[in-house]
Amino acid sequence: MNNKEFISEVAGKIATTPQQCQKMVNELADTLASVLEMDNEVVVAGLGSFETRQKKERVMVNPSTGKKMLVPPKVVINFKMSSTYKSKIN
Repeated sequence: MNNKEFISEVAGKIATTPQQCQKMVNELADTLASVLEMDNEVVVAGLGSFETRQKKERVMVNPSTGKKMLVPPKVVINFKMSSTYKSKIN
């Protein structure tokens, strides 16, 4: 399912226009990003938790050239699904 199909599906379920739904989804994503910047965890009951993790600096090898490269440290977002949501999917 692509973004357009997802927005249409949600808009139909909450009886709103796709444009309004797109705005809500964008606001949700922006809010999630800004909260994760300030704090390192967001828990959404029934869905799961989002948290930031710091990945350490590491050395990787380019498979095509065999050259070693240093990858700088970075922050990644991790999602852990709630057991309620997991049971709905399975």
